[in-house]
Amino acid sequence: MPTLAEHTAQSLDITLTPAQSDAFARYAALLREWNTRMNLTAITGDDEINIRHFLDSLTILKACPFEDGAKVIDVGTGAGFPGIPLRIAQPGLRLTLLEATGKKVTFLEAVIAELQLGSTTTVKARAEEAGQTRPHRAAYDVAIARAVARLPILLEYLLPLVRVGGICIAMKGKTAQTEADDSANALKTLGGQLDRIETFALPGIDEPHNLVIVRKVAHTPARYPRQAGAPAQKPL
Repeated sequence: MPTLAEHTAQSLDITLTPAQSDAFARYAALLREWNTRMNLTAITGDDEINIRHFLDSLTILKACPFEDGAKVIDVGTGAGFPGIPLRIAQPGLRLTLLEATGKKVTFLEAVIAELQLGSTTTVKARAEEAGQTRPHRAAYDVAIARAVARLPILLEYLLPLVRVGGICIAMKGKTAQTEADDSANALKTLGGQLDRIETFALPGIDEPHNLVIVRKVAHTPARYPRQAGAPAQKPL
C-alpha cells in the first residue's frame, strides 16, 4: 500500500517532508478517534483517508498553486477538508475554516492545536452570514468548498467572500460541467466568470474528480448573499 507521500509525488508531483507526513498521520488518527463520538466521515481506512480525503484535497495545489501568505477560506469545511490538508502541505497559507456545526468546530480546533497550525482559525457561522460581515466579505484571495451544494447555490456562498481578482474553487464529481452550464445567471449576477474545469484521476477511484475554478471579475452586489436558506431555496 503506497504511503501518502508516494501518492502525492506520483499523482501530483508534490513532495511532502517527513514532518508533513507525520502531521497527516496524526490528523488521520484524530479523525478516527473523534469519529467514534460524532459523525465526521464514513471513510476510515488508512488508504481511503489518504486518497479520498488527503490526496483529493491536495489536487487544489496542483491546479492552482497559491502564494505564501494567501488568504484562503474553506466554506462548510466539516472535518477540515480540503482546508487542513492544504495548510499542512503549504504552511504559508492563512486559512479560515468556516463551519456552522459547533461539534465539528470543536474537532477542528482540536486538530489545529494538536498539529500546531499557525495562521489557521475557525469561524462558527453559515456562509450567508459570513458573506455579509465586515471581517469576511471580499476579504479572501481564495474560497473553496467540497460537497456543500450545487454550483449555482455554492457561488452565492463563495463569491461574496473573495476580493475582485480572487478565485473560487468548487470540488465536484461527474456533474461538474452540467453544474457550470447551469450557473450562467449566478456568475453574471454575482460578479464571477468561469475560468476552467480541471480533471484529476485519483488512484483506485473510478469516478472523475473535477475542480471548477471561477474568477471574481466584478464586485458582488450588496444584497448577496441573501438571508440564510434563501440561496438553496431559490438558486440564482
